[in-house]
Amino acid sequence: MVQHATSADFDEVVLGAQEPVLVDFFATWCGPCNMLAPVIEEVADEMQGKAHVFKVDIDECRDIAMRYHVSSVPTLMLFKNGEVVKKNVGAVPKHAVLAMFD
Repeated sequence: MVQHATSADFDEVVLGAQEPVLVDFFATWCGPCNMLAPVIEEVADEMQGKAHVFKVDIDECRDIAMRYHVSSVPTLMLFKNGEVVKKNVGAVPKHAVLAMFD
């Protein structure tokens, strides 16, 4: 299940996680974000127990979007040990999202 991270808990739930964390930076008004949403849900289900998946609404969490220089949505970032290790910009197919974990 995909959870939502906020400015208040981002550092704890994403940067402080022991497992890899995929973050989907999105906006509710973004068509490609809405197309990618079911794919992100499927990935979250498949990665359950191995990784966490969070969504960050860039309109509600502008500070986080600015911190990670998110200028286009959707943007996917994979965090390991509090660091960004992979990044994809734009709607990508499920296999490309899963490949971020390799």
